Amino acid sequence: MLFQQFVDDDLGCAAYLVGDEEAGVAAIVDPPFAVEPILAEAARREVRIVRTIETHTHADHLSGHGRLALEHAVPISIHPAAGAEYEHDPLEDGAEIELGAVVLRAIHTPGHRPEHTCLAVIDRSRADEPWLVLTGDSLFVGDAARPDLAVGAQEGAGDLFHSLRRLLELPDGVEVFPGHVAGSLCGKAMSSKGSSTIGFERRFNSVLQIEHESEFVAESASVSTPKPPNMTRLVELNRGPHVGAAADVVELPVAPAGATVLDVRPASIFLDGHGHGALNVPVSGTSFATKAAFLLDAESPIVIQAANVAEAERAARGLRAVGFLELQGYVLGDGPERIEAVSLDELDELLKDGAELIDVRERDERDGGYIAGSRNIPYRLLPVASADVPTDRPVVTICESGARAAVAASILAARGIDARPVLDGGVAAWAAQGGQMVEFRRCGS
Repeated sequence: MLFQQFVDDDLGCAAYLVGDEEAGVAAIVDPPFAVEPILAEAARREVRIVRTIETHTHADHLSGHGRLALEHAVPISIHPAAGAEYEHDPLEDGAEIELGAVVLRAIHTPGHRPEHTCLAVIDRSRADEPWLVLTGDSLFVGDAARPDLAVGAQEGAGDLFHSLRRLLELPDGVEVFPGHVAGSLCGKAMSSKGSSTIGFERRFNSVLQIEHESEFVAESASVSTPKPPNMTRLVELNRGPHVGAAADVVELPVAPAGATVLDVRPASIFLDGHGHGALNVPVSGTSFATKAAFLLDAESPIVIQAANVAEAERAARGLRAVGFLELQGYVLGDGPERIEAVSLDELDELLKDGAELIDVRERDERDGGYIAGSRNIPYRLLPVASADVPTDRPVVTICESGARAAVAASILAARGIDARPVLDGGVAAWAAQGGQMVEFRRCGS
């Protein structure tokens, strides 16, 4: 049996190469748009890709099934409830896809989306019972999927409750390989581990400890994490006609007028010199593609600003993974504009002098305590909320470590606001050195 997991560390998405090496055939489950690493591994193993299988229509990244179909004539299987507009074979509950001695058996598990389908993997050279299960966006390691991306949260949660019970019918020894690990917006408490077992999750996954459907729905439907950016467009792209490979990104002498410039260099370098109106999301940081997608408009021309060609190409791959295909090109180097960073030691004096402090963390983070006098505007909302930010005094942005504060400062500076990020440290460090905080107390505590 051939089985290999491929994880996009930036998005937290997992794809799988599954097949029979002796028979020389394999399938790709939930392929990323950048299919090259998986195809290279298939070639190295000397197996032919005969099937693409989608556990569901993805809402957080662009699938590579269109590229596999257009470039390699690989057929696609997906559950009929997906309403896929491309040519495909319907993957009904209980259907089996044979890859030599390896069999993938469909388990329809709606909840995250109505079409969602898990795949029990059986190696008949070993036994007729499942050896592992690909759970897609249903059961994660340490968590379960969010139910609010395709239908109402309560409806999705009700379906998910019953789908998880179907998975718990599998033996404890069956290995669990999910479609996401930590870093994805499709679940909050998921682990960074790439696999688990049914037995371990049965015992230690807190979501599976909830025995009553009503309690599960109440808990699961109260989703506080933001929905994936560009979600509606990604679903349309993944459900619609095949999307082929994007053109190579090319170097430009200067950024064209009217283009959105995304500076992907580290924040400290960006602050020291960048182009007018540039937004900063470092490609070397965590969740680059997701952060960038919150800020960019797919209908507007986009130019990457990078330190070198490798950095520009890495950023282009990340942007294409979340559906930004029409990139105008990239420019190298810095620019004439600077942004002044603020240290925690300087913050107190700035606040006494009347500076505005904006906490750019998410609401659930802020609920754990925040700096007295600060306002909360998550960085991802600043493109539409910047009109509420004062322009007559300095504005300081802060988060937990400095990464999102720098992104936020770039957004505000692009709108002519004197924005200054706390780059090294954040709210927890402020509290640790005795800064004035507002703490929440739960009832009864």
